[in-house]
Amino acid sequence: MAEWLRERVHEAGARGIVLGLSGGIDSAVAARVAQMACPDGVMTLIMPAHSNPQDADDARLVAHAFGLPVMTIDLTHTVEALLAQAQQALGTWPPGAAPDNEQVSRLAQANLKPRLRMTTLYYVANRLNYLVAGTGNRTEIAIGYYTKYGDGGVDLLPLGALVKSEVRALARELGVPARVIEKPPSAGLWVGQTDEGEMGFTYAELEDHLIKGPDAVAPATAMKIERLVRASEHKRHMPPVFEPARG
Repeated sequence: MAEWLRERVHEAGARGIVLGLSGGIDSAVAARVAQMACPDGVMTLIMPAHSNPQDADDARLVAHAFGLPVMTIDLTHTVEALLAQAQQALGTWPPGAAPDNEQVSRLAQANLKPRLRMTTLYYVANRLNYLVAGTGNRTEIAIGYYTKYGDGGVDLLPLGALVKSEVRALARELGVPARVIEKPPSAGLWVGQTDEGEMGFTYAELEDHLIKGPDAVAPATAMKIERLVRASEHKRHMPPVFEPARG
């Protein structure tokens, strides 16, 4: 995996790799592999935005454990300023144009954070002539459990072929701190949010479905997974391009 990353960096004429360090297991594994690929060319970013302070603590724990260079860019005020202006602008629209739906509003605000983090990662990457590595794994990619043009907006996906249990096994092999390995997976989108709680099934069930097929899980779970796969298909492809009639 490290050799693959090193080759991609070389092919691109880049000098290294930048990635976000969230305090979770995926980013910890991806960061360590990036460090192995480019020992003198890796940069990690911690980018809090109304985030759980524990996540930043865990990110620093990972950085310290591996001797990773790390910079913190606090996006809290950036998120607040953008939301304030966007909400003010939407308020000028005719009634009903932007429905006052708490669930829709919460999701829109939650997705804003990873998209601003993506922008920040690419700014740093451009300044350093680095590539942006993502931290998504096969299980998340399969059902679109990531933000389009947010944490899905990257140059490389070193963990993209690994299911969550394989990432966890690799984390143990690489020496990721136990506290990070054992914490419940969460995208940190809002207080108390967990991946499995939001998905409505466990990573183990999702892996069984991906590897063994739909009969390996309860029918209701299989339906949920397959619905998410269909609904997220657009995330795994380039945008459709209109082709005008010619001739």
